[in-house]
Amino acid sequence: MLEEELFKFKICLIGENAVGKTSLIRRFVTDEFDDNYLKTIGTKTTKKEMKFQSPNNGTRNVSLIIWDIMGDKGFRLLLQEAYFFGAQGIIGMCDVTRKNTLIDLQGWMEAAQSVTGKIPTIFLGNKYDLVDKQEVDLNELNDFASRYEKAIAYLSSAKTGFNVELAFRTLSEKILDNLFLSES
Repeated sequence: MLEEELFKFKICLIGENAVGKTSLIRRFVTDEFDDNYLKTIGTKTTKKEMKFQSPNNGTRNVSLIIWDIMGDKGFRLLLQEAYFFGAQGIIGMCDVTRKNTLIDLQGWMEAAQSVTGKIPTIFLGNKYDLVDKQEVDLNELNDFASRYEKAIAYLSSAKTGFNVELAFRTLSEKILDNLFLSES
């Protein structure tokens, strides 16, 4: 019996402190949420495996290695080479209740793309469950995403799980598409 190929993808999450990067990963990997804020110190990696059905090529097994980095700008500049090296996808996050986190995302993207070049990217406006405090809407997020080739934007909530799975699944599909386009 043929062993199914396993594709391993490095995904980097970027964004300012307290936008919900760690909570998003926790929701995606364990389907849990914790209201207690714990600042990420340095970097943390988490792994999750997924299966994708391809109409022509059967099942594709994907192992995501998800990198979470602390949101301090100084840290970003200090370790950007090591953090972004080998990344095949980016999830850029802002907090929809703090407009400045969307503005600051441009610096994160510049740092990432200086190492990775143009790679598949999903932008998330997280904390969408806090509608009454919202300062960023989907139109603003889409406008931001339009600056980057083939980027997609979603509103999300790590607390409720809204669009969390969709973001990782869509990013993984974009990486797979890039991989197979480059091979043909």
